[in-house]
Amino acid sequence: MSSKKSITPVPFIFEQIGVIETDFHDKFGIPRQPGLAKSARGVIKLNHHPFLLQALKGLDSFSHLWIVFVFHQHDSKAWKPSIRPPRLGGAKKVGVLASRSPHRPNPIGLSCVKIEKIDGYDIHVSGVDLLNNTPVLDIKPYVPYADSIPEADGGWAREGITRVPLKYSEQALEMIDKVRQKNPDFPKLVEEVIELDPRPASQRKKFPVDAEHSQGTRFGAQILEWDVRWEIKDRIFYIFEVVVFDGKPPQKRMAPKRQDGPK
Repeated sequence: MSSKKSITPVPFIFEQIGVIETDFHDKFGIPRQPGLAKSARGVIKLNHHPFLLQALKGLDSFSHLWIVFVFHQHDSKAWKPSIRPPRLGGAKKVGVLASRSPHRPNPIGLSCVKIEKIDGYDIHVSGVDLLNNTPVLDIKPYVPYADSIPEADGGWAREGITRVPLKYSEQALEMIDKVRQKNPDFPKLVEEVIELDPRPASQRKKFPVDAEHSQGTRFGAQILEWDVRWEIKDRIFYIFEVVVFDGKPPQKRMAPKRQDGPK
């Protein structure tokens, strides 16, 4: 059935049921999909309302859940119909509705995460890909018989995820081990985040890992309260330094620098 009448948009108002606290305090370094960094942990902190506590009954029998959330810091006043996905190196455009870009008609996202434990109003999860204090609109249990589709086609994103090999300096290894004593997940989190190449698509395109002109180019990203710094060396990522985060904005930390100075 078809109709020539246009549909008048109807506004909807939603109230968040809580927020999720995560290890990611800026957008740089956040895994681009849930589950890619299994050591990335978070806590869904529901609003303290007795109805919400009652609504959690039975959720602890599931291993995973879906988070319906708001992209609250995507920094875009208007959405665009086409985007350049990082998976395509920023070289090809696709329709925004054929992507998982945050710059959507409505800035709503969906992530599947693993339930670690439920403690009152707090749901501890892992495999998160969300910015700290992301507003949560709803949660739903992951149901394998309905949500898992082994024969599904991944479209332009069907290729496997590329992970860049890593090496570490002695300083980096010593600092990572020191942090590990208080946070056992830190070494694995650093590995999972950096090997996924957290750089923006523009930097990936300008400084490919395997390009000669990229060798010696340095980058940095915040992980927890630490600034993890690496360079492209011998066509891999060499993590040369881990230092206390100095509060610089992400564009300053991620700005590429040549080891031998600008050219």
